[in-house]
Amino acid sequence: MSTETLDLFDSPTESGRDETVWRPLADRLRPTQLEDYVGQDHLLGNDKPLRRALEDGRLHSMILWGPPGTGKTTLARMIAHYCNAQFLSVSAVLSGVKDIRAAIESAKVARSANGKPSILFVDEVHRFNKSQQDAFLPHVEDGTVTFIGATTENPSFELNNALLSRVRVYVLKALDNAAITRIVERAVTEGQGRDTQFTPGAVQKLVKAADGDARRVLNLLELASELAASRENTTVDETIVTDVVSGDVRRFDKNGDLFYEQISALHKSVRGSSPDASLYWFCRMLDGGCDPLYIARRVVRMASEDIGNADPRALELALNAWDVQERLGSPEGELAIAQAVVYLACAPKSNAVYKAFNAAKQDASKYGSLDVPLHLRNASTQLMQELDYGSAYRYAHDEPDGYAAGENYFPDGMSAVNYYQPVSRGLEDRIRVRLAQLAELDRGKAGK
Repeated sequence: MSTETLDLFDSPTESGRDETVWRPLADRLRPTQLEDYVGQDHLLGNDKPLRRALEDGRLHSMILWGPPGTGKTTLARMIAHYCNAQFLSVSAVLSGVKDIRAAIESAKVARSANGKPSILFVDEVHRFNKSQQDAFLPHVEDGTVTFIGATTENPSFELNNALLSRVRVYVLKALDNAAITRIVERAVTEGQGRDTQFTPGAVQKLVKAADGDARRVLNLLELASELAASRENTTVDETIVTDVVSGDVRRFDKNGDLFYEQISALHKSVRGSSPDASLYWFCRMLDGGCDPLYIARRVVRMASEDIGNADPRALELALNAWDVQERLGSPEGELAIAQAVVYLACAPKSNAVYKAFNAAKQDASKYGSLDVPLHLRNASTQLMQELDYGSAYRYAHDEPDGYAAGENYFPDGMSAVNYYQPVSRGLEDRIRVRLAQLAELDRGKAGK
């Protein structure tokens, strides 16, 4: 940073500086020392492997995976600083092959000139396709660069196995409110020039709006300070922060990991018979901007997968909730979905149908196109009757107890399989007893 006295919250025009050299507050406050880095204690705490590697200057390729604003770029720069390495940065969003080649060439020059190592930092690495990711492999293999990729998406799904096998994945966590508060306090404390003050309520509102994103809170803080100055006010209060914070502030990406993590949490809470947690995750998803119709569709899935015949009313209620949402919209529809969510969470659970369905699917694929047995075929024409279609079929309603004991309904060449095994909960307990009685009739028929 320049040695001139600057206000951290000054805009380029206010300070008289060239806009080309002005940097956002989040960049100006980027820490360079471990003691100034906030959060990620599970990686950088005392005696943690990554911290020891940094302090010892030991470089290794890695992927930094975490939500926005958790310090991935800052950590990569800090690694370069501690390891006395050249820091080369490309963005998978903005950079192309030419930029990658230039970075590799710069690394080769530094290596041959003075043996200086180079770190190639690739932001949003998941945006590169397979061939682009493969292009880094030879340069990582021969030590030309140490590769550090940053991603907000699950590396298991977005990165090539070849690349993953050559790196270590570090998971960065969203910053908690205490960490975000420390960042805000540091920004306010290090402000110079204009004596901008932030009320406790304003700080609290900024922390809440950040939702675990350090970059976001610093950008909001900077905007709030500028808005206060435009109103000739040296104090930033809750009203000013409210004016700055607009739109959705929750971390909820319908195409990203957070989306699937939260719907997973909702599903598992319903399966685990926790109505309170189920409601919480339902409301979290709504708060994050999720389409209620998507949740309604998933609730229908839960009704079949996790409740099944233990309480068939669950599926009906889930379908009704979906219908209400489509007919009435919000907020009436959301209440109906909430009702279905609570009912499903409280209902007896059975995945017997789900397991039976998957097992039957496997056998259908395994055995191929086995012929339908003649006695199960429908003889709708004279020719079919002459070919004995349905000739040995036993009409269940004409049998004792309405059941053709001992009859086989599977294809010839395939043994009968017991896919469906009801649990002893809810209505399925009665179904289980009924099927056991029918099985006893089958055994009696076989013994004759």
